[in-house]
Amino acid sequence: MRDLLYKNLTSADRSRRVIASSETADKEGVHSVVRRHFACLVKQVESDSVFKPEPYLYVLKERNTKLKREHFFCKIKGSILAVNKGKLFLILFVHTLNIELTATDNKLSEQAR
Repeated sequence: MRDLLYKNLTSADRSRRVIASSETADKEGVHSVVRRHFACLVKQVESDSVFKPEPYLYVLKERNTKLKREHFFCKIKGSILAVNKGKLFLILFVHTLNIELTATDNKLSEQAR
């Protein structure tokens, strides 16, 4: 069985956008949940007052054999400067990926032996 959830949210002035998806699946004794999230914000800036934040990367990987669980998380933040019709824009974005895998029965533990 597989469940999908998808959200696409945009602000009224179109300066902020959030896209999120979640997928849940049970296959071959493994319950998996995959969540993806993307958000971006567009700001018009003056060329003399541009503050561009530093990029950011965070990765976490956990494996617990006693609980038969694996978890992976990745977060990326960044920014881009863009010009459109002579105006300067700062685009801030963040991506996250969250994956959880858990065993739903003992077939996996018997195969590992």
